[in-house]
Amino acid sequence: MKYITDFHLHSKYSRATSRDMDLEHISQSAKTKGIDILGTGDFTHPEWFKNLKAKLKPENGLFKLRNSNSKFILTSEISSIYSKKGKTRKVHTLVFAPSFEVVEKINNSLGKIGNLLSDGRPILGIDAEELAKIVLNISKDCLIIPAHVLTPWFGVFGSKSGFDSIHECFGDYSKDIYGLETGLSADPPMLWRMADCRSRTLISNSDAHSPKKLGREATVFEGDRLSYNSIAGAIKGIKGKLKLLSTIEFYPQEGKYYYDGHRNCEVSLSPPESRKYNNVCPVCQKPLTIGVLNRAEQLSDKPEGFKPSKIVPFKSLIPLRELIAEVLKIGSSSKKVEKEYDELIKKIGSEFKILLESSSSDLEEASSKEIAKAVISAREGRINIEPGFDGVFGKINVSGKKKKKRLNQKTLF
Repeated sequence: MKYITDFHLHSKYSRATSRDMDLEHISQSAKTKGIDILGTGDFTHPEWFKNLKAKLKPENGLFKLRNSNSKFILTSEISSIYSKKGKTRKVHTLVFAPSFEVVEKINNSLGKIGNLLSDGRPILGIDAEELAKIVLNISKDCLIIPAHVLTPWFGVFGSKSGFDSIHECFGDYSKDIYGLETGLSADPPMLWRMADCRSRTLISNSDAHSPKKLGREATVFEGDRLSYNSIAGAIKGIKGKLKLLSTIEFYPQEGKYYYDGHRNCEVSLSPPESRKYNNVCPVCQKPLTIGVLNRAEQLSDKPEGFKPSKIVPFKSLIPLRELIAEVLKIGSSSKKVEKEYDELIKKIGSEFKILLESSSSDLEEASSKEIAKAVISAREGRINIEPGFDGVFGKINVSGKKKKKRLNQKTLF
């Protein structure tokens, strides 16, 4: 049996997060999307943790929402901001825990370091290596997974505040880092080029701040025994009754940090173009924000296109609402898009069934020829994307026509 999972999300107690990020709305959206297992997110926040204990029932190390079929795994993201080797470091780390009792011990320890009540994703002045030490000394069953590893500002390999290797960041606990999260702006082929990534399991998650964003990335498992231990074992690479089957990826070009650039000047550059300008914005002469494509090249020991002998396959998709919006030429949050989305879900099933499995004829019958074509084109990679940069999402185009490059030549010259 296959299980689609999304382990990285945030509750309504995190900054810049929808009020609808409560267990009930998250559960309903997961059903619509076709997600089987969800991360709880934010278990370090006292109020959210109270909510989790009140509404979730333990089941094989996972947790079932009362009066629902939705299942959760205890997860949280920690933001570590600290100084190491003369440089300010900013690293986001996912923590997986097997029980409420373990979470309580983690929260008690971290609460002595910083204010857990201030944000669902707490900002702590703690070295990532020390965080791993605290968590794993509480329970070896916990998982420590660096989040969105190539993101410039908060990835472990980030160009602005990260490291050049896992060992440089986690020291003696590097051996306990079994998995890495790709993040929206990167995909497995980019990470396969890096030795630290080839030796670890790659997982993908949405990092959702609203119910509609659930499942924009996901990890698929296959097997007949679903539990915390079987999921952790699959990520650790232990052969068992559950294995990691594949990941579902955002097209990395659509992510906010794929290309290098400078948002204020509307300058977006590929790595060769950035080198031409010595990584300096050609408009304002300030340093560019170096994106994940460039950073991956800097850290790679293998050429572009390299494919390891043993890999977990992946599929790149575009969220259904975005495809509908692109066809209708309107915003993805508009009522017209929502109506079309709801009709497709009602007639065909979950969003993942639509994006991954439905035939062109079934899609046409349920919606329109144009939307059917957009779904199939995205599934097969026949699309154009204006790459994202410096915090600006990329722009998709399923018409087959390339959009104008974002470098403002008039401003430049």
